[in-house]
Amino acid sequence: MSPAQRKYRSGFTLIELLVVIAIIAVLIGLLLPAVQKVREAAARSQCSNNLKQLGLGVQNYASTFNGQLTPVTIAQNSSPAGQYNGSLHFTLLPYIEQNALYAAGLTNAGSTWSATINGGQLCKQVVKTYLCPSDPTVNNGFPSNRGQDWAATSYAANYQLFGSTVSGNARLPQFGVGNIPDGTSNTIAFCEKFGGCTGDNGSLWAYPGPAWANQYDALVGNSPAYGTWNQVPQNGVRQTACDIGRAQAIHSAVCLSSLMDGSVRSLSSSITQATWQNALTPADGNVLATDW
Repeated sequence: MSPAQRKYRSGFTLIELLVVIAIIAVLIGLLLPAVQKVREAAARSQCSNNLKQLGLGVQNYASTFNGQLTPVTIAQNSSPAGQYNGSLHFTLLPYIEQNALYAAGLTNAGSTWSATINGGQLCKQVVKTYLCPSDPTVNNGFPSNRGQDWAATSYAANYQLFGSTVSGNARLPQFGVGNIPDGTSNTIAFCEKFGGCTGDNGSLWAYPGPAWANQYDALVGNSPAYGTWNQVPQNGVRQTACDIGRAQAIHSAVCLSSLMDGSVRSLSSSITQATWQNALTPADGNVLATDW
């Protein structure tokens, strides 16, 4: 073979290079959706586990306080978990292995959220168990619409279950683990909700004080504050258009919810309003429809 022939055969032609680039582009196009699906599946699994931990936290709290549920807000004169002012999410801290945060909050019992820990306020401490990895409105644990002033949560408590009565300037539940007339498997405890809807306070885990329940946006079913309390979870909405009174379907038209029996259920955003409302209210006596 002549030197000229050897030189010609040592490289690729332009057409061959274009073919190789096209093949690589096709392979990448096929691979990216698969990678995204794997990531979403992992995020959804983590989200489901977080909701499971919240449900177990409520059960552990109840076992400590004779079956009573966690109040939406605590006032210092409230029972059973009084002696401080704080939110439901704060009260659950020692039951989701966050004892240090809880202890720090108690050092400023009048305003637990402003207690100091790790050189900053407790309200700025990010709690991973309170965050859904797929929540598009949260940035590094904070509502992306308000900066790093208060840490967010992607999980809202059911006001109809945890805060039905008012006592001593706090919202206390009238139900207990053994006293849910509609059944524990038919009652929502927590569900997904954007951590930072534009225009609201944000769903902030350390909020509020005893008199601030109407500003505590880490809630669904909050009828005293919002007229949309019984509306179904929103699907496909952006941060600027989400309703602070409603849950949001974060995972592809599915809103993950923790029930009072400790299970986690994937609820479709196409669930009817009647079924959703019945699942929020613990004692309406209505049978849940087939879309439950």
